[in-house]
Amino acid sequence: MRMSAKAEYAVRAMIQLATVEDGCLVKTDDLAKAQGIPAQFLVDILSDLRTDRLVRSHRGRDGGYALARPAADISIADVLRCIDGPLASVRDIGLGDLPYSGPTASLTDVWRALRASMRSVLEETSLAHVAAGSLPEHVGSLARVYLDQESDRGHAAN
Repeated sequence: MRMSAKAEYAVRAMIQLATVEDGCLVKTDDLAKAQGIPAQFLVDILSDLRTDRLVRSHRGRDGGYALARPAADISIADVLRCIDGPLASVRDIGLGDLPYSGPTASLTDVWRALRASMRSVLEETSLAHVAAGSLPEHVGSLARVYLDQESDRGHAAN
C-alpha cells in the first residue's frame, strides 16, 4: 500500500480534530500549524472531507472545522477512501476481473488476503483509538510483530 501525502495529511488532521472538545471549531490555520501541514494544501483536503461528510464547517470570524460525527464512528479507512479511493487495488481492476491463469491463478487470493488484512486494521481503528493512544488489540499486536521483525533484520545485518 502506498499512501499519498494528501491522505496522510488528512488522517493527521482528522486525528487532531478528534482531540477537540465537542462543538468547538478549529480554524484551518490552527489545524495546519498543529500538524505541520501546508495550509493551502489543507484547505483542499478539508473540502474533500466535507464533501464526504467527514467534517463539517462553519464560515465567519468564529468559523472553522469539526468532525461531522463522533471520532469513534470514523475509521482511518473512511478517511483514506475519501482522499485516495479504494484501499487496495491492482491496476484499478476488480479482483474478480484480473486476467490470471495457470501458475498465477492463486495470485488473486494473495491480493484478497492483502485487502482483508488492510481492512482489519484500517476499518477497525477509529480516530478516537489513535487520538487516545489506545489501539485495538489486534492492531497493537501486528505493530509489535512488525517491530520484532525489524529488530531481527537489524541483528541479521550486523
